[in-house]
Amino acid sequence: MNQPKEFIAIDPGKSGGIAWKLAYGVRAIKMPETEPDICARLKEIYYHLDKPTCIVEEVGGYIGRPQPGSAMFTFGRNFGFLLGTLTCLGARIVLVRPQKWQGFLGLGTSEGNKTKWKNKLKSKAQNLFPSLDVTLSTADALLLLEYGVKTE
Repeated sequence: MNQPKEFIAIDPGKSGGIAWKLAYGVRAIKMPETEPDICARLKEIYYHLDKPTCIVEEVGGYIGRPQPGSAMFTFGRNFGFLLGTLTCLGARIVLVRPQKWQGFLGLGTSEGNKTKWKNKLKSKAQNLFPSLDVTLSTADALLLLEYGVKTE
């Protein structure tokens, strides 16, 4: 008998989140504040699952509006830290561009209004996961999780 596949999905932004699917349920948390906390939470989640696939939003150098170089460096550093942590855990990592998972879920594009867009993503996640307390921090990770479950 095949057991359901397990997943971890990560929205790597500082205000992002982590969502995971166990054999019989879904959980989500906002991104921990510090690198040691991120590492500890990912380790805890990863080792409670059975060889999960890790779906990570593939981010580029542009985050929706012009940013100073220092902000972009920090953003890229955080992304690299997450990938390094998952690699050290031995995780299978699948990188997914935002346009790909958002298109697959029929979300369209942001059209420039970030607040309206983020609320649209949160609403979609609430519809997909009505038993969870979906926040702006966890919505993208939950939607990435949905994408991973449906496509992997």
